[in-house]
Amino acid sequence: MVPDVEIAGIAAAHAALDRTVERLGQSDLARPSLLPDWTIGHVLAHIARNADSVVRRLQGSIEGRVVDQYAGGVAGRAAEIEESARLPLAELTAYIRSSSAQVERICAAMPDDAWVRASRSISGNEQPAHVVAYSRWREVEIHLVDLGVGYTHADWPDALVARMLPEVLEQLPERADQRTLLAWTIGRADAPDLAPW
Repeated sequence: MVPDVEIAGIAAAHAALDRTVERLGQSDLARPSLLPDWTIGHVLAHIARNADSVVRRLQGSIEGRVVDQYAGGVAGRAAEIEESARLPLAELTAYIRSSSAQVERICAAMPDDAWVRASRSISGNEQPAHVVAYSRWREVEIHLVDLGVGYTHADWPDALVARMLPEVLEQLPERADQRTLLAWTIGRADAPDLAPW
């Protein structure tokens, strides 16, 4: 269960994140991102704080402990993001690089048997640690697009799309009027409105 594809995806996503951040200036952090109510600074802060949560969860798996993804749950996560979103660009960039490097180091240090040990997400669901690696890869790739600074869904790697698309498609009937969804898929209606993912 060693998630080799996901670990390689994480490294590539981190490299793309570094290239993206290098093009930003201080004033860009206050610009709106593509996510409602979040600036570019908020998205970058979330990516960095998510890295911390991945390290926490994987360290727990190494030690045989199930730990919470974020200290303080949803409220703690929100407070951490708000705090980090206000950092100057140089500090936020250093934080992103450091936290990303920590993710890569802990992935490399994981014993093979630790990847199947339980880890708890922010929603309280327990899942094997190898899913944490996938979630990090997915988070960075999705939020690179959310920054709205040039990286788009067309840049997503084929391996991520192949892994993620079936999962998302499976959820569509729960997120839309099923008749409209069916009519759209066979070219008989416009795309339905979707509930949040």
